[in-house]
Amino acid sequence: MAEIVKYRRLRVGSPRMLPSLRAAHEQRRRNSWLTTIGLAAVAFVASAAIFSVALPYVMPKQQAIARTADLISVSLPMCRNGQGLDCVIDGDTFRLGGQSIRIADIDTPEVRNYGCAAEKALADRATARMRELLNAGPFELRPYTRDEDQYGRKLRIVARDGQSLGQILVAEGLARPWDGARHPWC
Repeated sequence: MAEIVKYRRLRVGSPRMLPSLRAAHEQRRRNSWLTTIGLAAVAFVASAAIFSVALPYVMPKQQAIARTADLISVSLPMCRNGQGLDCVIDGDTFRLGGQSIRIADIDTPEVRNYGCAAEKALADRATARMRELLNAGPFELRPYTRDEDQYGRKLRIVARDGQSLGQILVAEGLARPWDGARHPWC
């Protein structure tokens, strides 16, 4: 005759739970976590793929930036202490969407770490003029021979209507063509 076994309901995971039941419970728990992690990974990969495709067209809400084809239209303020998401750092560097962009075809005087008062004055004029040129209307960022410099800045030629904005600064005496080396301004 079958023996009737009396048992109390035990809390899941209780030490008094039968080992076979505990093992089955632990396996279900592991499977549940694996499923959750798997679903999260799939969601992450899918969102990363969508984000990477949309990234060039997604800009911060703080700054209204219109992008039509390869033209960028933006209103850039001056960077405060070199900080800011979208701003002009100096005459040959600005930040767009948090990425620093170095205007590859020119060299302008340094706003910080300048050698003399004349360099600082020219740097301030070059920075203000570049900001003015960038904010004057849509421009495009053209690739340069190298993608980045040693500081992680993107190297680009900035142009409007086929004309380099950097070369406008050169023509106005606020910059010089970049020859691959730094030269003193004093």
